[in-house]
Amino acid sequence: MSEFVRLEVEDGVATMRLDRPKMNALNAQVQEEIRAAAAEASARDEVKAVVVYGGAKVFAAGADIKEMADMSYIDMVKRSGALTSAFASVARIPKPVVAAVTGYALGGGCELALCADYRIAAENATLGQPEILLGIIPGAGGTQRLSRLVGPSKAKDIIFSGRFVKADEALAIGLVDRVVPADQVYDEALAWAGQFRKAASYAVRAAKEAIDRGLEVDLDTGLEIERAQFAALFATRDRTLGMQSFVEQGPGKAQFEGR
Repeated sequence: MSEFVRLEVEDGVATMRLDRPKMNALNAQVQEEIRAAAAEASARDEVKAVVVYGGAKVFAAGADIKEMADMSYIDMVKRSGALTSAFASVARIPKPVVAAVTGYALGGGCELALCADYRIAAENATLGQPEILLGIIPGAGGTQRLSRLVGPSKAKDIIFSGRFVKADEALAIGLVDRVVPADQVYDEALAWAGQFRKAASYAVRAAKEAIDRGLEVDLDTGLEIERAQFAALFATRDRTLGMQSFVEQGPGKAQFEGR
């Protein structure tokens, strides 16, 4: 049983809930519990989408600096791969993932939000990568995922300065996708995730993989990834149901089976 990260599943939607008082500091134990929750969400067929949530007051204020302060170079060489892969396990969940961002999402907290496919933030949310103020740089994907999301110049401004980004600016630059009142963040994230309960699961999975893998390669390779995923879906039952339904009833009425 995990101590600080729970996976709560209800009606096809899983909530990966961080609960390490007071600020959800992401120490090594939390990182490994995130990895375990991501693996469970990936493996459970009844889970169609995932919400990452830190609670009503804070998403995650960053790494546990007290834990890191006494680590040597050798210590971090040993730990950094596990840190990176723990966060990558969230990005690689083969289902839609939405981050419900309340309060602070700083450092590792911001990097965790970046692992989601979609981000809904509270009006009072604050995001950022302040690692430079500690004499380090982001180490769980911030330099890479933030640059791909908002562009290199905006990412450099945020990372070089270590400044905090308020919700309105985060929305304007594409760091978050929606901003809502703080008391609506989780419900809005559940609603976004809930739209995939009856989706063609393997088509959604293929779309996510084609987009994510395609961004890592040149255009021709990306097009080949898309072609392979597209062709593979013709082996699924949902493709048959979807096309039959379209011919007989028009678009948007198929009852998919998730296989």
